[in-house]
Amino acid sequence: MSLDASRTEPRPERLTAHEARQRLEHARNTRLTQLQALGESGQADDQLTVAQKDAIERVLKEIEAAFARVDGGSYGTCLGCGKPVPGERLEILPYTRYCVACQRRAAA
Repeated sequence: MSLDASRTEPRPERLTAHEARQRLEHARNTRLTQLQALGESGQADDQLTVAQKDAIERVLKEIEAAFARVDGGSYGTCLGCGKPVPGERLEILPYTRYCVACQRRAAA
């Protein structure tokens, strides 16, 4: 299959629970690898390193919350408006809780 063919195939609006778990596992493993690398850098007291660790740990908490939403059946539903989060957004941020519009409102 060519790359062009994969772009033209219709995609389901919502991920299956299995697909969601796979994406979340990948995101979690990536963040755990990043934490390990930061720990091995030898700059544990560096302000930037501490900020990076804090950010990664926040994302790990978001990922764990997303696993709970998968288990509870609400994964992929925006917590702001209750509408489905677009599949493209979930591909980029599998742990997101909000659609783009609600995320913008929450950040404002």
